[in-house]
Amino acid sequence: MIEPSEAEPSEAERRAREAENLRAVFDSLREPKLHGPKPDDGGRSSHTGRAAAGAAGAGLLFILGKAKFFGLLAGLVKFKTLATMLLSIGVYAVEWGWLFAAGFVLLIFVHEMGHAVAMRLEGIPAGAPVFIPFVGAFIAMQGRPRDAAVEARVAMAGPVAGSLAAWAVLWAGVELNQPLLRALGHTAVLINLFNLVPVSPLDGGRVVMAFTRTYWVIGYGVGIVALLATRSPLLLIVLLVGLWSLVQRWRHPEPGYEALTPRQRRLIAVAYAALILGLVATMSVGAAEGPALAQ
Repeated sequence: MIEPSEAEPSEAERRAREAENLRAVFDSLREPKLHGPKPDDGGRSSHTGRAAAGAAGAGLLFILGKAKFFGLLAGLVKFKTLATMLLSIGVYAVEWGWLFAAGFVLLIFVHEMGHAVAMRLEGIPAGAPVFIPFVGAFIAMQGRPRDAAVEARVAMAGPVAGSLAAWAVLWAGVELNQPLLRALGHTAVLINLFNLVPVSPLDGGRVVMAFTRTYWVIGYGVGIVALLATRSPLLLIVLLVGLWSLVQRWRHPEPGYEALTPRQRRLIAVAYAALILGLVATMSVGAAEGPALAQ
């Protein structure tokens, strides 16, 4: 997913966030001692695991906020990527185990790197990927694409890279008879297919902007159908944000931005449709192995 960059928080906001992180660390460390975990057959309780993950995540956020002070890494942006990746792995591991969590985050990373490489090739400044547990990740586009064709190519690059990685993991899982790899590949297929729903700010929504406005409306209709089929709260939020984005681009068009040649539109449409068909065709592979079964 590609998002516009945001302003840095003020010093007061940063200090308040650090105080909240410290309280979260203290509460997470103290809670198991007060109540005492009830061991299950694995010798651990999910409550203890969640508390530990919360403490680790809060600690990571605290260190992240102080990164400039301590000079842990020369590039703060790169540190943010690493820290949010580790935080996401910790959160996902509570539910699905460490191996699946690490593989899942790495596959999302490949998707985001597809966007990053495409932006570099197109000469568009970009930030580093930032991961958000149970939402995914985004990479900040810090420059404006020249036209809708460039925007579509950058948007397509993420799902292309992510899909190739998903198919490679699926193939390895089938060849090696590894349920974990099949489950990872199947989940990555679903994630990339979700990102191709033609509603902004998803990648598919940016691809559709290369077509005429009639297709913008059709794309939003497809998003509504997908919402009814999946009942995904995340997709509902995407549709609400996408409606605002659609209205703004409709009312305030940029002269010449959408003036693509028929050949450009055809190439984009063929690539978009082929990728969707490929993902749908492989969606059933590994479907029997969910994250829980892959542990």
